[in-house]
Amino acid sequence: MTKPKQIYWHFLPDNGKLRYGSNEVVKLKHTLMLPVDRKISLFNYGFHASKRAIDALQYAPGSLACIVTLHGEIKHGDDKSVAQGRTVWAMGDATNVLWEMACWSAEQALLNERKNGREPHKTSWGAINVRRLWMQGKASDRKLSAADSAAYSAAYYVADYAAYSAADSAADSAAYSAAYSAADSAAYSAAYSAARSAAYSAADSAAYSAADYAAYYADYYAAYSAARSAQNTHLEFLLKQHLGWRD
Repeated sequence: MTKPKQIYWHFLPDNGKLRYGSNEVVKLKHTLMLPVDRKISLFNYGFHASKRAIDALQYAPGSLACIVTLHGEIKHGDDKSVAQGRTVWAMGDATNVLWEMACWSAEQALLNERKNGREPHKTSWGAINVRRLWMQGKASDRKLSAADSAAYSAAYYVADYAAYSAADSAADSAAYSAAYSAADSAAYSAAYSAARSAAYSAADSAAYSAADYAAYYADYYAAYSAARSAQNTHLEFLLKQHLGWRD
């Protein structure tokens, strides 16, 4: 089979089986197709995947990452697509990749705080460092828990929103949860920090005017979109490297 140019991203349960239908084990370079008389329906029926890894991540039932192609009739939604058929070209357990993504996302939130003149508490950096040591088997669960607790407490008491979210991203209790934090919470906090640096002055007034309110959220969503795009670029780089995929 010729290597495809248009790829999509999909996550499987850790057992490597389809979640619905036949529940069969998914095999590399084997195309699964729906019966010809069945109609696809976005979110309801068919083989799903996303053009961006970070979008696929929010639907992930586990940490088995796949690079796939879609076949036959294809319908596209905002962040996922559905098709009559799907072929997996690369597959691998991305647990550590997702933990690393969580750490990286947390660091971006903290660096953004520093850039905007709000230095995060040192325990927030410490929680990320201990998480990476834990990933390498060089830190115990107890040490990790202590580092996480310290970061949570410091972030809470100094009202450091980005640091708190960074600690949350780095401290989650499972690879999938960490991945979700990387794709959502840390992106949200990084975007929030970027947006508020540009628009937060409106909050100094007793109440928003309609114009201020609209401008604030326009800046926020622009920053959120930029942060999420940057995270997707990094996540896809890590996943392709892990799966041995070259464009």
